[in-house]
Amino acid sequence: MAVPAPCGYRTPGPIATDESGEPGRADDGTHPAPTVHRERRPPMPPTLTLKARTSWSDAWQRCVAIAPQAFRDDRVLNLWDSTWQADGRALPAASPVDQTPVAGPPRLDPDTAQRAVRAALDQHRAWRHIAVGERRARVAATLDALTQHRELLALLLVWEIGKPWRLAQADVDRAIDGVRWYVDGIEAMLEDRVPLDGPVSNIASWNYPMSVLVHAMLVQALAGNAVIAKAPTDGGVSCLTLACALAAREGIPVTLVSGSGGQLTKPLVRAPEIGCVSFVGGRDTGAAVATAVADLGKRHILEQEGLNTWGIWNFSDWDRLAATVPKLFDYGKQRCTAYPRFVVQRCLFNDFLDAYLPAVRTVRIGHPLAVEQRDDPCPDLDYGPLISAAKAKELNDQVAEAVDRGAVPLHRGTLEDGRFLPGQDTSAYLPPVTLLNPPPSSPLHHAEPFGPVDTIVLVDTEAELLAAMNASNGALVATLATDDRSVYERLAPQVRAFKVGHGTARSRGDRDELFGGFGASWRGAFVGGELLVRAVTQGARGERLPGNFPEYQLMP
Repeated sequence: MAVPAPCGYRTPGPIATDESGEPGRADDGTHPAPTVHRERRPPMPPTLTLKARTSWSDAWQRCVAIAPQAFRDDRVLNLWDSTWQADGRALPAASPVDQTPVAGPPRLDPDTAQRAVRAALDQHRAWRHIAVGERRARVAATLDALTQHRELLALLLVWEIGKPWRLAQADVDRAIDGVRWYVDGIEAMLEDRVPLDGPVSNIASWNYPMSVLVHAMLVQALAGNAVIAKAPTDGGVSCLTLACALAAREGIPVTLVSGSGGQLTKPLVRAPEIGCVSFVGGRDTGAAVATAVADLGKRHILEQEGLNTWGIWNFSDWDRLAATVPKLFDYGKQRCTAYPRFVVQRCLFNDFLDAYLPAVRTVRIGHPLAVEQRDDPCPDLDYGPLISAAKAKELNDQVAEAVDRGAVPLHRGTLEDGRFLPGQDTSAYLPPVTLLNPPPSSPLHHAEPFGPVDTIVLVDTEAELLAAMNASNGALVATLATDDRSVYERLAPQVRAFKVGHGTARSRGDRDELFGGFGASWRGAFVGGELLVRAVTQGARGERLPGNFPEYQLMP
């Protein structure tokens, strides 16, 4: 009995061959053989190689040549008391790009960190009396030095935190351009204001070392304060070290230390010498910092995470949404203003999927420095690796658990279409994932994943829309996409986010754009524009800063 062929497969008949065994003439040589239709396979992707002069070793040797006082052959140094110190215990670290060993942060013990804080207070007391014109000149000179070494700073960001080249350059440029705006207008912002009584302590996450952390430090110094920064544990220490070396060379009172957040809370947050604490990070760590500063009545700026949402209600501009979706995956959604949640009107779900799914399949991932020819430009990727292989595994596990408990997987990307070097380690890479209705028991239901995982929630009423958009008790940004402007104007004020876009993504902003958050996403003074300067200076007695404080909330 004949066995039927598998579905979609047709058993071929005999093929005439010539004496060589290749398809050709019929056996008798008088009739042409039947045409053989070979399956057309897609062309094999070219073998990629590392772009010339971009290896970690290349970047490290350039750092040693530019700032030998801050970079040793095998480690970076801490900077305190105006001196680069070979102290602390340097831990091993690896690049998320391909697990290449890179410099790890040299962790200080609490007692040494406390000495660094006392030395920063001495610097502060001298710096606050430097004329604003001189401060402007030194900060401007620092910006010139950062501009000169722009490409090296960006390359360090690629290796240390996995940013694609385009986004790494943008991070450096935003820091430089943003601080220049303050340099040009600082006199008016400082009118009737004086520096704080002690230095500003900065504790920031790893994802934006330049455009968030270095930007804030230089503005704080411009306003008359000495500045302290704790290098993020997960990545960015070499980039920060180079930036601080360039600033210290121009006479900016900078302290850069590394260490465990738990061990350095007392000297960097609770120490009486500290005039203000500026924190950017997650809610768990932020809550501990918030408790400490509240107990002490200390000036603070605490930017924390929130579940930023994109609501869709009575909407029809699907081409616009489709063009936006890939952009929302910039840097793998490892941003405080990323949008990992779509809240969609149920009757529009089919139209949403028709726009969303083809768009998400175009997202480009891979090794940020992998090219076909060594002198080719870097690839234009949406994102590279996550910050670590551990983070990629954590998200993979959360996705699997959510699906096991009832979430519907609508899209799962694959690394097969990514741009990678032959045989490279890809353990820190996670392709895009989209889940419908994550269960309430899953962290993906209520918390920011900080990775390329989108979740979708369907709603039927405006009340459900607002409840779903406010799932995390406060957010930094949100978007409401609706064709009816009056609906936007009525619902947007009820979304608990500092910025709410009408069909467009919102961001942290630059220059004169203000920034803050509601609910648990922000505590303390708001920043951006002149508010950043007001947050790190003192005005008239009894002044109430715009911000989200336990005792009051004041909008600008």
